[in-house]
Amino acid sequence: MAVLDQHTFPFCVTAHAFNHDRTKVAVCPNNNLVEIYKVSNGGTSWVLEHTLDEHDLPVTSIDWAPKTNRIVTCSQDKNAYVWNFDGQAWKPTLVHLRVNRAATFAKWSPLEDKFAVASGARCIAVCYFGEDNDWWVSKHIKKPITSTVLCLDWHPNNVLLAAGSADMKARVFSAFIKGVDKKPPPSVWGEKLPFNKVCGEFSNPSSGWVHGVAFSPSGDALAWTGHDSSLSVAYPGSNQVVHVRTPQLPLLSLFWPSESSIIAAGHDCTPVLFERQDSEAQSNATNPSAPAWKRIKSLDQGQSKPQVSKIASNSAFNMFRQMDSRAQQSTGSDTQTRFQPDSKSIHQNTITSIKPLAGLGGAQMEFSSSGLDGKVAVWAI
Repeated sequence: MAVLDQHTFPFCVTAHAFNHDRTKVAVCPNNNLVEIYKVSNGGTSWVLEHTLDEHDLPVTSIDWAPKTNRIVTCSQDKNAYVWNFDGQAWKPTLVHLRVNRAATFAKWSPLEDKFAVASGARCIAVCYFGEDNDWWVSKHIKKPITSTVLCLDWHPNNVLLAAGSADMKARVFSAFIKGVDKKPPPSVWGEKLPFNKVCGEFSNPSSGWVHGVAFSPSGDALAWTGHDSSLSVAYPGSNQVVHVRTPQLPLLSLFWPSESSIIAAGHDCTPVLFERQDSEAQSNATNPSAPAWKRIKSLDQGQSKPQVSKIASNSAFNMFRQMDSRAQQSTGSDTQTRFQPDSKSIHQNTITSIKPLAGLGGAQMEFSSSGLDGKVAVWAI
């Protein structure tokens, strides 16, 4: 693992997206703005080029379409915008979302002819361009979602859509739009795919929120991460689900570099590699025929395990019991009991998102990460 590039901004980065050739990056500094920076001095520095300021409340997600060079943003203000560059400035086009709660996540489809926006309104807005109205309109996926949708991912066929939500479920829906999509070939998720059809529904093992979802490169498997610090992989073709318990803090984002490997990152401040262990398949007690997955290592330059202070290693019950017996109150010194990342690691705070990037010349896989420490890094596998 090598870090190709890293840059530290003077603010925490809650969302980011690179353009197709990685010469520009859009970041959100935890407010209602999206700032676009351009690489300068041979990649050693970043210069602010544009500021997108149409949103009224904090921006929650950014996605940059590599082929059409369009940016989609969504925000807690219940709105989403598609931004087009006219050669001088970025022009926003309002998206008719029709949601009454915050928009939480946005992602372009593989063909970039539509995108999906998750929301706290217990629905997903699948958006496509309406030629008659000259703006982006939406159709809603609602049932059986019962809580805020937190994450999305598109299947390679441009029709199926995976979603993870706060109702502790990972689901796969059909997002087929008549007049926009062509009928996809049959897959392990089904043949007939009318809009809003539930093609798969999976429960998180310990009832934790689902923070991240991702299809495998072939689309035949789905992985998700939960707030119970677990990674799960589902194989609908064989009705198998594998759950991997991890000793670390919850993972927030993930992607598949290959059919047999997954990279995830989150509150542990470092990307982690998981690999499929076919030789250990029989060791899976819950489903002996299911492929086994295993946490291999941290991909950072630091230690593979996070550092936790001695006080933090005690149970919360003992800590509060000691405070109660001495009639103490919480003070600023309690920050010493928090999670302490390795001083050698790239990120020193929560990694908010990781996104795959096309390798230069196709020789290697690359991905980017952003964190609350203000860093944006590019990694090569």
